[in-house]
Amino acid sequence: MEILIVVVILSILAVAVVPQFLDKPDEARVTRAKSDITNLNTALGIYKIDNFTYPSTSQGLGALTQKPSGNPPAKNWNPNGYIQKLPKDPWGNDYQYLNPGNRAAIDIYSFGQDGQPGGEGINADIGNW
Repeated sequence: MEILIVVVILSILAVAVVPQFLDKPDEARVTRAKSDITNLNTALGIYKIDNFTYPSTSQGLGALTQKPSGNPPAKNWNPNGYIQKLPKDPWGNDYQYLNPGNRAAIDIYSFGQDGQPGGEGINADIGNW
């Protein structure tokens, strides 16, 4: 009888507590994406200090791990790179990079879980805006 009471109590607790933790993995993925974007933004800031400009959109985030070719030239590129390896977003996709060239700001973003522009909730784009 005591075991039955314990099982019932544990079942009630599970029904009350488990749903609160179901959204936590999604929140953790969004938090990780924001952290990765912040780290990439910091590395790009150091790249800009060294080379006086951000890499172009075509040079992309790869300019943080390998010296880019083309324009703008990376004359003072750090031979050790700016990060060891480009991260993937928490859903396994590449982070997106855009340097419109007509302003000092750059865009670094993930398309979220669905891998498509736009969306809401877990599918929303996550960026440095």
